[in-house]
Amino acid sequence: MTDSPLAGGSRPVTDPNDLTGDAIRGAATDAADRAEAAAAASRVRVREVSGGRELDAVHDLFNLIWQPGPAGAPMTGELLRAFAKSGNYIGGAFDGDELVGACVGFFGAPADEAVHSHIAGVSNAARGRSIGFALKLHQRAWSLERGVSAIHWTFDPLIRRNAYFNLVKLGARPKEYLTNFYGGVHDGINAGDDTDRLHVRWPLLDGPVRAACAGRPAQADAAAGRARGAAVALDRSPQGTPVAGTSGSSTLLVAVPPDIERLRLTAPGEAKEWRAALREVLGTLMAQGARVTGFDRSGWYVLRRPGPDAAATCAERPRTPRLPLTDKEQR
Repeated sequence: MTDSPLAGGSRPVTDPNDLTGDAIRGAATDAADRAEAAAAASRVRVREVSGGRELDAVHDLFNLIWQPGPAGAPMTGELLRAFAKSGNYIGGAFDGDELVGACVGFFGAPADEAVHSHIAGVSNAARGRSIGFALKLHQRAWSLERGVSAIHWTFDPLIRRNAYFNLVKLGARPKEYLTNFYGGVHDGINAGDDTDRLHVRWPLLDGPVRAACAGRPAQADAAAGRARGAAVALDRSPQGTPVAGTSGSSTLLVAVPPDIERLRLTAPGEAKEWRAALREVLGTLMAQGARVTGFDRSGWYVLRRPGPDAAATCAERPRTPRLPLTDKEQR
């Protein structure tokens, strides 16, 4: 299914450093309009969830999506109730009376200025309707209404569709590579793999984020980058295995496999090769100061090295997305 740009005309530009008075009220109103439009396009209603039975439904939905092992659910009912009671974010997407998607976040340091979005997911039955996008836009509007300037979360950098969703559709940017952040997680998605994550920041009023939320994301073009001299730091072999490359350029490309979740089930050894290779290449580059500036939908992270010689870059241009949005986002 092709995702359509959200409806809406031109909007006033808001200074991202001004989060008080008329500026924040205008930004929050704009964000609420975007969120409502996204929900309507996805044929759902997105709203806060706070009642006991609906919190149980969130718990059940997450269990259905992640299929946890005996070690426990991704979110317990007790924790959901504590989050709701203490004023944190729990959003639900409803198709009629049925909960088909949910997102949970909590306030982080500095107090009341940032939200950490811990987990979000959409049921398999509702895939391909951009419900994940509608949930995140609702979370953004909710946060802006409370004076929050940024939302943080983590995602598995090997999952291509999640990288595209987070970095392109939403305009978030990675800040840190976290090695085996959650330890061993045995569920239907992680399949016992190490839980390496990219920690991303979503500055809610930055220009690229506003454009992405309006349906005009900037997308990296890896092929154009290679033509301009970008180096391939991690490549894919014809057999689909990871191949170490070179880092001899200011602009670097790092590959991921087409479907790591399927690979974990069909070729777990190869999946572990990809985990180790991405950790070594992407993790090392980010630790050395390279910034992830985008993601090509064909499966390439684009990075820029710091320094005055960082002139070559992958061309970025707005274009209509053609891939479905992520339906599962694991912490």
